[in-house]
Amino acid sequence: MVGVRKMRLGKILLAALAVLALAPSAFAQGCALCYTTAAAAGAAAARSIDIGILVLLVPALVIFIAVLGFLVRRAA
Repeated sequence: MVGVRKMRLGKILLAALAVLALAPSAFAQGCALCYTTAAAAGAAAARSIDIGILVLLVPALVIFIAVLGFLVRRAA
């Protein structure tokens, strides 16, 4: 039974990764204001913006994965 759950979770994760990899808009929204600001700021500021994006992304992903894991366990 545990093997079936792991396989199901693996398939769900693989499908989610495939959807993210195939969606061109997943890599960047193409916001004109963000692009202009980053391009005018220079390399150091652009790196800071990239780090800021990752800092904001990590907690959201952790919460999303925790809720998804809770729902998967609750459903099984």
